[in-house]
Amino acid sequence: MSEAILVTADDPRLSRLKFKKFLNSTERQAFEFDPGPGEPQKLDVLTPWGAQLTAKKGDFIVNDVDKPEDRWVVDREVFEQSYIFIRPGFCLKKAVVELVPLLDFTDGDPDRLVRIETLEGELTVRAGDFYLARGVKGEIWPYPIERIGSSLVPVEQALQAKQEK
Repeated sequence: MSEAILVTADDPRLSRLKFKKFLNSTERQAFEFDPGPGEPQKLDVLTPWGAQLTAKKGDFIVNDVDKPEDRWVVDREVFEQSYIFIRPGFCLKKAVVELVPLLDFTDGDPDRLVRIETLEGELTVRAGDFYLARGVKGEIWPYPIERIGSSLVPVEQALQAKQEK
């Protein structure tokens, strides 16, 4: 098997990809990781897609409301720019997310492994199972294909629905 392709947020190859803009409409739960003195200052979180991310003090742990066991880590600065609390402990993502199939990065090879350097750690995923997401600070992360239709709406579609109201 080939060695995994490494992708970083400043990778010049990203400029050739055609990212599309999406809005997220899923209500989520979130809490700030705020360990006290004498407690471990980092927390390893196993994501729903089997990767391990590391939260540091001030980062947020986020999950879909209907799946509290499926958690991931969001860098504090990114969380503050991307999410809005709608009531204590519950938030919506307010920022646009850009997505492109990882297959576009691997020239269509679904089995090619891709190592993605995120703000919370490096993840290795199979290209055929993920999109590459880019956020408000240019940060990147893998986004599971099966979550696209259930939580994300293309910006054009969201704008059209808003005009029709």
